Amino acid sequence: MGTGSGTASGREADGTDADCVVIGGGIVGTSIARDVARRGLRVTLVEQGDLAGGTSSASSRLIHGGLRYLEHGDLRLVFEALRERAILLRIAPHLVRPLPFVMPVHRGDRVGRWKLAVGMWLYDLLKGSGNLPRHRMLSKRALLRLEPALDGPALLGGARYYDAQCDDARLAIATARSAAAHGARILVRTRVDALCTSGGRVTGISATDRETGATTTLLARAVVNATGPWADTLRRLEDPAARPALRPTLGVHVVVPGHRLPIQSAVTITSRVDGRVMFALPWAGQVYIGTTDTDWSGDPATVAADEADIIYLLRSANACFPAARLGPEDVVATWAGLRPLVSDAGAGSTAAVSREHAILEGPGGMLSVVGGKLTTARSMAAEVGDAVARRVAAGRGARPAPRPPTDREPLPGGEAADVRGLAPQGIAAGLPEATVLHCLGHYGTEAAAIFRLVEADRSLAERLHPDHPAVAAEVLHAARREYARSVDDVLTRRLHLRYLTADRGAAAVERVVALLGDELGWDGERRLADATAYLQAVRTP
Repeated sequence: MGTGSGTASGREADGTDADCVVIGGGIVGTSIARDVARRGLRVTLVEQGDLAGGTSSASSRLIHGGLRYLEHGDLRLVFEALRERAILLRIAPHLVRPLPFVMPVHRGDRVGRWKLAVGMWLYDLLKGSGNLPRHRMLSKRALLRLEPALDGPALLGGARYYDAQCDDARLAIATARSAAAHGARILVRTRVDALCTSGGRVTGISATDRETGATTTLLARAVVNATGPWADTLRRLEDPAARPALRPTLGVHVVVPGHRLPIQSAVTITSRVDGRVMFALPWAGQVYIGTTDTDWSGDPATVAADEADIIYLLRSANACFPAARLGPEDVVATWAGLRPLVSDAGAGSTAAVSREHAILEGPGGMLSVVGGKLTTARSMAAEVGDAVARRVAAGRGARPAPRPPTDREPLPGGEAADVRGLAPQGIAAGLPEATVLHCLGHYGTEAAAIFRLVEADRSLAERLHPDHPAVAAEVLHAARREYARSVDDVLTRRLHLRYLTADRGAAAVERVVALLGDELGWDGERRLADATAYLQAVRTP
């Protein structure tokens, strides 16, 4: 299974290269590819950049039911999300982990203690049994014992409950790998130039390999647009008069050092600036705060945090944590992404826009998936898979392939929840305990693959960065198994050193370029260009 694009596979007797072409390598596109491939159908996924290179690596990194959606009466969405949360905790325990939250209540808050208690009770009811611990209401004193930084004369108490935190980028990458294991073809760095049509129907795509310049045509019975914020752009290739289906909103997060905001649990914040619900979340010694939710009408490729976004998030956090006094100088990194929300002319504020999804069929038959959320990507994919299976079956005069058990099959690395038994292998390979623990937490059962690389070549035990336990073997793993094709792919989405080190991974660039260059056959010009592009990108938070 190649990690880049190339010429079309051998065309089948029916004149197609695949039963389905999925455009977009985020969590929705990779989940669709996995579902369709798991049905035994031929599927090719095409991604213009890196897997999870857009919204799917710029989320709040939460797998959650959406407690605040209860206020809007979205019980069905909350129930679905809580069900999917339980599934992801089971099939990807190394990427999705339980996380305790506290939700403080202050005098004058829109949601008082009694309303919060009712919401918590309903949240527990919807999640069913055996799916994370139940909530507990807390007095002010009990809340401050858990989170002393939550001080202030207006604090009344709150609640403690559980949701889950995830590695959003790696979740999409693991999903793509699962799809590939079932026969999907994964083409990264491949730009869709045009839709192929015949008799007014969309029959495939024309695409260009962005690394080699090679062009290819892929024909399929079904073409699926899963491009998130780019969905309307692709829809207009099919129908130039297509009305917008999206209302993109910008979500920004800021990262601060953990010692500047010492919290043990995630904290659900109601912003004193505008009443928006947001989070402060601990992550690998850091804390990230987010998110904003503002309308966006520009190019999705240009999203970034601006000064106003950063100040807004810091003001909101400081109001909840009075002693923190966070300023722009405390921000070590930011990320920004677009939520591809379904357009709703009747919605006013962005918070009121539904997080539901829609599957649209264009006049040429292309299926476009819009809306939804990270948590529900698997169930969204099942619906798209049903539509694809029906179309393929109709063309063959057969019954549609049934839904596959994607809710039961572990993602790569998730075959066991407890991987401590692999630790001796890492220690025996000569890795320090910190690196072994990092690998177990980052890769799950696939940590064994990292340990084997080190056993075969002890130079791969070298740290990439003095302030992080990741080692050189992980770069080779990222290139060979995880579709990484650049320094940015490795340091931003595979290892996250861009967010977890003070220099944003700069100290690791030279070693990563050398390893990737040797592995992928780069010349000196390509090595310099890749290193320069990354260092320029991280000059500002």
